[in-house]
Amino acid sequence: MFEVLVFVYENYWRGDACPELRQLGRKLSIVGFEEDEIAQALVWLDGLNLAAQGAQMGAALAEPATSATTAAPRPSPSSMRVYSVAEQDHLGAQCLGFISFLESSGVLPAHMREIVLDRAMAAPGDPVSLDDLKIIVLMVYWHFGEEPDSLVLDELCDDASGRLAH
Repeated sequence: MFEVLVFVYENYWRGDACPELRQLGRKLSIVGFEEDEIAQALVWLDGLNLAAQGAQMGAALAEPATSATTAAPRPSPSSMRVYSVAEQDHLGAQCLGFISFLESSGVLPAHMREIVLDRAMAAPGDPVSLDDLKIIVLMVYWHFGEEPDSLVLDELCDDASGRLAH
């Protein structure tokens, strides 16, 4: 599934430039991805669309509005996130530490963190690998049409296995 997501990220400028999921599925099939990987990726991308819509509705609730919606309000930037046992088990210490690093660096706002967590919980793997989490973070930025800071982008795309500690 993650190979498909990387292909989508690399071949479509932003989330709004991506074709409708049905058409995207056909294009991915033509490129040569396996049907089960395509299906998993499309379900995951559909969940990303829904999570982003929920976040946008939450932002609308944070502002004075006249219409009533059922979405939760956007998390406060000063709020503290407590991870459930299921999240701790599925994400593992390495991924949770990376999310904390992104937050403390000021590059992952609370509303985007919640979408990253939602999509990470929907990802296969127990625990989710750090490389897969980095792809998830990139896809969340991509969906919102935002490009992370160049140093963050380098951290998300860099393979840390070749680094030497000194």
